[in-house]
Amino acid sequence: MASGGKKKHGTALVAEGGGMRGIFCAGVLDAFMERKFDPFDMYIGVSAGACNLASHLAGQHERNFRIYTRIMTKPEFISPRKFISGSRLMDLDYLWSAIDVEDPLAVKEIYRDRTRDFTVVGTSVETGHAVYLKPGPDDCSESLKASSAVPLLYRGFLEINGIRLVDGGVADPIPAQEAYRRGARRIVVIRTRPPQYRKTKGLENYISSFATRRWPELSLAVKNQADTYGRCVEFVLNPPADAEIVQVAPDEPLKSGRTTQELDKLLSDYHQGREHGERFVRRWT
Repeated sequence: MASGGKKKHGTALVAEGGGMRGIFCAGVLDAFMERKFDPFDMYIGVSAGACNLASHLAGQHERNFRIYTRIMTKPEFISPRKFISGSRLMDLDYLWSAIDVEDPLAVKEIYRDRTRDFTVVGTSVETGHAVYLKPGPDDCSESLKASSAVPLLYRGFLEINGIRLVDGGVADPIPAQEAYRRGARRIVVIRTRPPQYRKTKGLENYISSFATRRWPELSLAVKNQADTYGRCVEFVLNPPADAEIVQVAPDEPLKSGRTTQELDKLLSDYHQGREHGERFVRRWT
C-alpha cells in the first residue's frame, strides 16, 4: 500500500530499544516522516524505541537526533565514575529533566489522532512479565522513563498505575508477537541489531540478576534475557502463516553500543538509519 493512502487495519510499527543504539531507529523514523510514510494504526515501543516513537507520533522531526547528539552525550547522563561510586551509570532523572527544559515532548500532539494505538512496554518488578502500558498525556513521559530503566544501570524502579516497572526489554524486547495478538497482520519491526542477531547470556545478566535478587521473578527474567530475546527474534523470522513481518535493521552491528557517546559513531548510525528508512519506503510503495 502506498504512503498517504487509506490505512489498513492491523498494520503495526514495532520499535526495539538498545540505549544509544536507538539513534539508528531515530534515523529510520525521520526518513519516514520526511516522506509522509505512515500506513500504521498500531505503534509498540520498548525503552529507547518507545521514546523514538513518541517523538515521531508527536510530529517532532529530528527531535530524537537532537537528544541523542546534544543531551545524551553529556557526562551528566552516562558516568562510569559515578556508577563505581554507587550512583547510576545511566542517570534517567537528569536526562528527563534536561529534555523537559531543552527539547520537550509535544505530548498533546501524540493523542491528537485518536485512531492511533500507542503502547509502551515495561517489565513488572513483582512478576518479571511484560506490562503493556497505554499512556495518556498525563503519564506518557513517566511511562517512557519506566520502559527505559535498565536494571543495574539505572538502580531504581518507577511506578505506573501502582505497578513497579523496569526496562521493557527484559520481558519483551521485540514485541512483534504482542502486535500480532492485538490483531496486526502486517508488522514492521525497526531493529537496532542485525536481522539474525541473537543474544548470548553474559556476565551482565548474572550481575544484574544478583543485583535484583530481592525480587526473585525479576531476577529470573533478567538472567534469562538472552532466551527471551531469542524467542522474539524467532517469531519475527518465522511469523504465523496469516501474518507478514518485515524488518528495518542494520546489515552489520552498529558502531554504537548501549552507552556509546562518541559523536562520530552516533552520526554514522543515524545516517545509516535514514538510508535504511528511505530504502524501506521505496520498497513498500
